[in-house]
Amino acid sequence: MNYSYDKLNIVYEDNHLLVVVKPQGVPSQEDKSGDADMLTLLKQYLKEKYNKPGNVYLGLVHRLDRPTGGVMVFAKTDKAASRLSDSIKGDEFEKKYLTVVVGEPKEKNGRLEDYLYKYENLNIVKVVPAATQGAKRSVLAYNTLATKTVSYGPTEGEGESATQKSAKFSLLKVQLETGRSHQIRVQLANIGTPLVGDAKYGVMKSKNATPLALWAYELKFPHPVTKDLMMFRVYPDVTTPPWSWFDVDGILKVTIRD
Repeated sequence: MNYSYDKLNIVYEDNHLLVVVKPQGVPSQEDKSGDADMLTLLKQYLKEKYNKPGNVYLGLVHRLDRPTGGVMVFAKTDKAASRLSDSIKGDEFEKKYLTVVVGEPKEKNGRLEDYLYKYENLNIVKVVPAATQGAKRSVLAYNTLATKTVSYGPTEGEGESATQKSAKFSLLKVQLETGRSHQIRVQLANIGTPLVGDAKYGVMKSKNATPLALWAYELKFPHPVTKDLMMFRVYPDVTTPPWSWFDVDGILKVTIRD
């Protein structure tokens, strides 16, 4: 993937922090694909902006899976990286996500606790019994914000006989209590509501693949130096499916008060 740092949306920057929006499909850090990654791109940005010689320091304190987009924070100093890591360990670092799933959860609001095991050679995560060696406890809470039946896909037939497929979809808010690889995708698929656009764990396959409907829309954490509570909220592109199926902005203004 050919991506340059000047295309990135930098939300906030000071002497200690860099808050940016990670586009979907861009890795958080370098991987075996060799594609441009967030950490490398942002180091290039800092090197150019401040005319820094040699290597540029930037701390990666949390990650988003490659198909997931949304807001991330990076540390510009060792001290900031250490204190942000302490905030994560001390449950002072909150991450909230939006997702659109196929179907509707049986319980409108719920808390899921599972044990997940990652098969590294396949890059697949599965729900396994708690006693499984190497399995990690994984917890998330979700709230159903809206559910509706949507027609989707190419139109079949002509004239009055033309039809489209239709199905029920739900817009969910998800808050992680643990941060595991593919956690939201696997746990929601496990209760029968896989994410729209999930080619790995989903059920809706199509030639015109929809991007994974998973977006990290909010970060909240204490500033590593001033201790002020920092909160950043960035919405996905609500003009494109499946986000355009819902009045995301209106729903969030009404339902999200914390």
